[in-house]
Amino acid sequence: MLDDLFVASDKDGEETGARPSIPFDYLSVADELHSGRIKVSGETFTAEYREAGSDLAAEFAALLDQAKLALAGEEATPEEKLPPIDPEAIAVELGLDHPVKNADLGRMRRSFAFANHPDRVAPHLRQRAMIRMQVANMLIDEAKRRALAGARR
Repeated sequence: MLDDLFVASDKDGEETGARPSIPFDYLSVADELHSGRIKVSGETFTAEYREAGSDLAAEFAALLDQAKLALAGEEATPEEKLPPIDPEAIAVELGLDHPVKNADLGRMRRSFAFANHPDRVAPHLRQRAMIRMQVANMLIDEAKRRALAGARR
């Protein structure tokens, strides 16, 4: 299908971007995935997900250090209160200060993103919003890991 599009665009005489240099047959990939020769275990993904979160404390510390450096020159106007970047405050804002169901974590992430995404805040707050989103995502991922580990016990 893509080859047909490339041929059609060449016939029109329009100059387009560079063609892909590596041929890729989507149908053979789909056939391989559906053949059953590739085995995927949910337990493998679960273990990798848990291992990825093992350095969460170090990631938080590094993220907060970067945030403090990035936001060092930022000052709030007297009438404006800056949203916190502290993980504990964000956890409370998310509702992670009490036990939650794993199914509710996705809703929490979307709700927080709707209110705090960098594209939805004032330009001077975008850096802070980006940091808040990173911290919120890390907190939710850790809550998912804990819920998954608790369910496996």
